[in-house]
Amino acid sequence: MTTTLNPTTVEISPSYRIPLVLLGLGLLTIPLSLWVAAPVIFFSLFLTLQTATIRLRFTPQSLEVYRSGTRIRDFPYSDWQNWRVFWPPFPVLFYFREVKSIHFLPMLFNSKELLACLAPLPKVD
Repeated sequence: MTTTLNPTTVEISPSYRIPLVLLGLGLLTIPLSLWVAAPVIFFSLFLTLQTATIRLRFTPQSLEVYRSGTRIRDFPYSDWQNWRVFWPPFPVLFYFREVKSIHFLPMLFNSKELLACLAPLPKVD
């Protein structure tokens, strides 16, 4: 559920889909190879921790990234050139490009809420 902090700031709710799918894949591969299963399981646990602690907030001027309630990064929309969510049927990666850098984030957020907030921002296809 989207959290509206004030009338113009929206916080995207977390989604545990990717960490859970990876955990399931890791557990299924244990009988085949523990060397394959272990890194997948540890990566899913890392993503679960990130999902629990990272939040995206869309303000009128920028995308803000928070970890455990502390703002760690700010991305002003005026610097954005493009954005994209990869593999729409099951979104796994959120990409956006600024004037000086490119950013990739795993989809640890509700994809519908994220797309609704991204819709008014610049996009080149």
